[in-house]
Amino acid sequence: MNRQNPVDVVLVGAGLAGGITAAELAAAGLSVVCLEQGDWPDYSRARADFADFEVTADLHWARNPNTRRAVADYPVDDTDSDISPLMWNGVGGGTVLYSAKWHRLTPGDFRVRSLDGVAADWPISYEELAPFYVEAERQLGVSGLAGDPAYPAGEGPPNPPVPIRATGRLMADTLNDLGWHWWPGSNAISTTVYRDLKPCRQHGTCMAGCPEGAKASTDLTHWPAALSRGAQLVTGARASRILTENGRATGVEYIDRDGRVDAVFGQAVVLCANGLGTPRLLLMSADADHPDGLANSSGLVGTHLMMHPFGAVAGVFEQDLGTTAGSWGQQISSMQFYETDESRGFVRGAKWGLQPTGGPLGITRSYPWSQSDAPMWFEDFHTTLRSRLGHTPMWSIVAEDLPMESNRVTLSATISDSDGLPAPRIEYRTDDNSRAMLEWHAQRAVESFEAAGAVETIVGPMVKESGWHLMGTTRMGDDPRTSVTDRYGRTHDIDNLFVFDSSTWVTSGGVNPAATQAALALWSSRHLIETKGRK
Repeated sequence: MNRQNPVDVVLVGAGLAGGITAAELAAAGLSVVCLEQGDWPDYSRARADFADFEVTADLHWARNPNTRRAVADYPVDDTDSDISPLMWNGVGGGTVLYSAKWHRLTPGDFRVRSLDGVAADWPISYEELAPFYVEAERQLGVSGLAGDPAYPAGEGPPNPPVPIRATGRLMADTLNDLGWHWWPGSNAISTTVYRDLKPCRQHGTCMAGCPEGAKASTDLTHWPAALSRGAQLVTGARASRILTENGRATGVEYIDRDGRVDAVFGQAVVLCANGLGTPRLLLMSADADHPDGLANSSGLVGTHLMMHPFGAVAGVFEQDLGTTAGSWGQQISSMQFYETDESRGFVRGAKWGLQPTGGPLGITRSYPWSQSDAPMWFEDFHTTLRSRLGHTPMWSIVAEDLPMESNRVTLSATISDSDGLPAPRIEYRTDDNSRAMLEWHAQRAVESFEAAGAVETIVGPMVKESGWHLMGTTRMGDDPRTSVTDRYGRTHDIDNLFVFDSSTWVTSGGVNPAATQAALALWSSRHLIETKGRK
């Protein structure tokens, strides 16, 4: 790992893209060292089987790094953002806490400019990525059902879908009556014994540490294989600078938990540090030859941040529908209103996913019960809580986020992490299109619950703490003037510096991004393997 004996690839970030990339490169015989600022998840703190689960969940599995403040975290200045970014810094990254909803982008999502005259087209197509979607679903043991008419025909996930419980059957029947699309939910949650994954037991605690090992997070699905094949993983290592010499990346400097500065040298550097961490590192790597940061001749590093404005609608029913449990992914989903219909007053669309609402403490939190960030201590508390507990399914609404150059990540001039490195600063405002889209979809979701017999509906029009999906800050493209990387994630400016995470996204689609990000990591890492040694 010294300058005289560099490894083939230095990788930054051990999450979804990092885990897949490390496993692919190691399987191909390349030497890999991955720097990860966090640690391995401690699943002994996943307390779904214990009475204190709801009390302790936020202590151990808080989603906002500004709340969690773990030693592995860096603060995020989101005072100028409508949405707070969420993440998990550690082996497995966001997959440790994601809800595991699994949707491919549609063919049209890659051609937004051509279809709707907004944003930009991707330099790759659905058809090119399709085999990588299939392979990613195999590797992560995705559950679902082939044949969804919202997508082209093709091979489906390897596991059968999660059970459709009483609430799912009720809403599926209702959508049938309305003539609206629905399909059994696809999730990166195993429903069988599949490789190293166990079958889901329907705790409904996916976003607070899966106690079963049923949810596909890369600390379970990819890192053990990568390590067994020779990849090296350095935890507690905060990347501080990408090193360059003669116009090429030579390695990555990092700070360990004791504050010591060290470096790993490699023939190539691959960034998988998420849509905030990757532009942050590129900007922190500014030097005399690159005064605006690395790979930033276009001036676009950090721009076009997309975070998927997110809404939620709950329906309260008289009958007990068992909504305290069930996969926290989605029992069923609907893409009825996914494509543009100009009569609605906005372009593009959103995907709905039906999920439970959890236990009694979950009923008191803002999501979706209040439009503020404060807990919802409602009037006639016990009666209201009793009427909602177990009786309330929820539609989660993921809205397409059009890329805007003004939505961006920069370096804070006032806030730093525990090592003195500047925190990322977020400037992000939802536009009129997003707000109109969420309002319109929320109204349709209310209609569906009322048609199903709900006695009350509650609308969370836009949830502030919902920024799991961090996309677009080093966008890919064919033209170096309007993009940061090429179609494979290679930066235009430095031919051995790559970005394999969701920073490269051109548009966001209106679905959860894990499926496409996994496919892109396979697409990019296999191209790197094929072209190793060639520019």
